[in-house]
Amino acid sequence: MAIVMTVRGPISPSEFGRVLAHEHVMVDFVGADKTGPHRWDADEVHWLVMPLLREVKERGFDSFVDCTPAYIGRDVELLRRCSEDADLHILTTTGWYKEPYLPARAFTQSVDEIADEWTREVEAGIDGTDICPGLIKIAVNPGSLIEIQQKIVRAAARTHKRTGLAIACHTGHGVAARETVDLLIDEEVDPGRYIFVHAESEAGREHHKAIADAGGWVEYDAVGWRPTEFHVDLVGWAREQGMGPRLLLSQDSGWYHVGEENGGDIRPFTYLSEDFIPAATEAGIPAQWIEDILTTNAQAAYSYPG
Repeated sequence: MAIVMTVRGPISPSEFGRVLAHEHVMVDFVGADKTGPHRWDADEVHWLVMPLLREVKERGFDSFVDCTPAYIGRDVELLRRCSEDADLHILTTTGWYKEPYLPARAFTQSVDEIADEWTREVEAGIDGTDICPGLIKIAVNPGSLIEIQQKIVRAAARTHKRTGLAIACHTGHGVAARETVDLLIDEEVDPGRYIFVHAESEAGREHHKAIADAGGWVEYDAVGWRPTEFHVDLVGWAREQGMGPRLLLSQDSGWYHVGEENGGDIRPFTYLSEDFIPAATEAGIPAQWIEDILTTNAQAAYSYPG
């Protein structure tokens, strides 16, 4: 039986419902050696983001994937509190980002030692809580993968094989995405469990098509960061290419920035529903086709055998 693991525990894919597939409640880019709960006031973050999360629910979404990994502001107890108060399913992560946001031990531990650590979070909970991650979030550099990021990708692959969780990889670059898929295949991981995060940052659309053809998920998750017409054109092209069954959509919004007054410029989570979908349907993209991406596709991407 397939499940999706939320910060409040497992649910069925149907309960996961309509999904924002890539967002952030909070981030802290001070560095892996400096970040931690001492850096933020959870009550303040909760107070500032709750109106925005309630807007998500009001606009017909059931679930919210928080893609913030450890060492850049992951606070799973805050996420559970937000989930309960907004009555919104929220996923959190295991995995690590990329330098300079990697813990120092990433460079000395083996692939299996890193995978062991991430797997423990899946099996026993994060930071001494009973909250378990719903995805593996990693990141790689543009261009060919350097040694440390090859290690991180392989650790993600081995964690996936032990847990079933999908691997969402901050990429935004076609060569890096394709090399990541090659490494996953080398580790005997189905590319269908890989999410090409920030795919719209790669101008060469042939790379998007190649990842989709390999079975991976192509995620256009910066809707709202560029003119609406850019994403309408991109999504329309992907539809023409037959990529619909391999697409995910989101906004990469939110971002209470730790260290900035009142969290800095926190972006609302409403652009997709209020701007993109009306513009896309007016351009001839069927509303149901978009709904299938937000529901059926997201449910498939983040569910795994329970």
